[in-house]
Amino acid sequence: MPDATRTLMVCSCEDTMPLDPGALARGCQSGDIRTARHLCRTQTELFTRALGDSTQITVGCTQEAPLFEEIAADLDYAGEITFANIRETAGWAREAKAAGPKMAALLAAAAEPMPPVSFTTLTSKGVALVYGRDEIALSVGKRLAEHLDVTILLSRPGDITPPRVDETPVLKGTIAGATGWLGAFELRIDDYAAPAPSSRAKLVFGEPRNGATSHCDIVIDVSGGTSLFPAGELRAGYLRADPGSPAAIEKLIAEAGHLVGEFDKPTYVRLNEDLCAHSRSQKTGCTRCLELCPTGAITPNGDHVAISAEICAGCGACAAVCPTGAVTYALPPTDALLRRLRTLLATYAEAGGRDPIVLLHDGEHGEALIDALARFGDGLPARVLPLRINEITQIGLETFAAALSFGAASVQVLGRARPKHDLSGLQRNLAYANTLAAALGFGSTSAGLIETDDPDQLAAALARLAPGTVSPLPARFRPMGDGRPLLRQTLTELHAAAPSPVASVALPERAPFGTVHVETEGCTLCLACVSACPVQALSDDPERPTLSFQEDLCVQCGLCEATCPENVITLEPRLDFEAWKGGRRVLKQEEPFHCISCAKPFGVRSTIEKIAAKLENKHWMFSGDAAKRISVIRMCEDCRVEVVVNESFDPHLSPQRPNVRTTEDYLRERRERGEDPLQ
Repeated sequence: MPDATRTLMVCSCEDTMPLDPGALARGCQSGDIRTARHLCRTQTELFTRALGDSTQITVGCTQEAPLFEEIAADLDYAGEITFANIRETAGWAREAKAAGPKMAALLAAAAEPMPPVSFTTLTSKGVALVYGRDEIALSVGKRLAEHLDVTILLSRPGDITPPRVDETPVLKGTIAGATGWLGAFELRIDDYAAPAPSSRAKLVFGEPRNGATSHCDIVIDVSGGTSLFPAGELRAGYLRADPGSPAAIEKLIAEAGHLVGEFDKPTYVRLNEDLCAHSRSQKTGCTRCLELCPTGAITPNGDHVAISAEICAGCGACAAVCPTGAVTYALPPTDALLRRLRTLLATYAEAGGRDPIVLLHDGEHGEALIDALARFGDGLPARVLPLRINEITQIGLETFAAALSFGAASVQVLGRARPKHDLSGLQRNLAYANTLAAALGFGSTSAGLIETDDPDQLAAALARLAPGTVSPLPARFRPMGDGRPLLRQTLTELHAAAPSPVASVALPERAPFGTVHVETEGCTLCLACVSACPVQALSDDPERPTLSFQEDLCVQCGLCEATCPENVITLEPRLDFEAWKGGRRVLKQEEPFHCISCAKPFGVRSTIEKIAAKLENKHWMFSGDAAKRISVIRMCEDCRVEVVVNESFDPHLSPQRPNVRTTEDYLRERRERGEDPLQ
């Protein structure tokens, strides 16, 4: 348990679920376990007594959490109360009698502290644009005019009867582009025109123009066309409904009427621009987050990317695939989530549980499905440990690696039959996890995705899972930090806990680990790759021409390959644990060339000699009487300047180039030879 003074209040919910005091005691050895049958009604005095005895309390019930919080507030309780759902997730199940270790694990994990959430404030003054084609848009605009400052924009309207009183502006135009979010939308409108006030039987609009601009706080789209934004349903302040669905229109009107004021939106991800490997020297490297962001919240911004907290919908795919740790998830931070996972699996094992399956799920979809399975089906199996996260797309490779190293037999992700977010990043990490698990002896199906909206299908999928291979020596490290260091930590621990560890594992394309291969014969040690590497995986030596490489730092961004002027660098995705332990290794090293004048080392010997050989007696500056000039090639920059100045080298004494010949020159020569210039 995280704290020795914590009190655990465990209720059998009117004996509808069995309790296993022995398993609870084994798993929560440092906790004060108190049981009840009707804690929320006839036995509330037990909870009141605990408020006076303990500064930290975990209640094994989430349904009555508001009641317990109210009791604590009435008594001015200053301690900490957390809640764990052990009924729908464990007690209401066909295997409930064997679920004691799971209950202990869920109670312990709920007490693991989570850092506070930071927010971004969106401000809306209620300026709304209703965008449509016909009377439906007019009706929506008129109804919302009671709550919002509404303007109605009609795209290619038909015959519209003019209103008797011009209370709500009605304009014509087609939205050609849209940017922004709640409180800060900017729309580009073509075919824009205002109606003539003398319109009689129908609205008559003036001469249209393109390129008009509109700013508003809320955009209400009932045009029936395509969404104005990518993943428009996730854009704060943009409401869209099918004009042919009265129910959807009513829902839209109800939502729009409340979008006035200040709204706190969670800041889902953090960006460290210094770690971003997007670009260097106008060469594009990593684009993983740009490819996966469903809302367009991520955009290139010089050498790094920029992330709009106002647009971000919190899917976390960017953080899940970021190889450098420049983007990290904050709801909660990954290390906090992994510490809860550690507590969950460690407590389950201490309580006597075996072959645990971790089921990662979100709150909106996953909790509802688990609840339905408990109420109307057989419930979750006793060895399935559910763990709620914000979005399943936030799960990175470090989560799978940590779960297996902590002793999970399998890690399953519960998703929707029709995904809310693009699952490409999650599926990529599942492939990496299964590749590593298979190579290290855990099995090739250690990680999986269950996509269903049916609780019975969920039960069937869990029942089909093979027992899996559990680590013989589960890790108990405490995850700390974030980004790349945390990922390296979890993978190192996974290798240490593996049933059949191997030195190196080949990974699929675009994996965040690997090596670089350099054709040493073609490499001139120009070190352009060192300058381009954003993570210092490639480095040089100030004392002599050297190219070194540290494999555990390489993120396979490809900037070195794109930058190399000799095209001698190629990438290989892999995870080589021995190379990780070995530190830096030299890829190529040569003797420096010493200046023939002052003996100062500069450049690479082979390169200087190669340049001199190519120029001597072959270039006009170093041929004939000027052949002695070749010595300047073998001098450092200071001595070279001194010699050039003292000996008055004139770079303009090059051989005279022939004059440019024109058509007139050719015609004149023909006439001089007596030929017809036009033939």
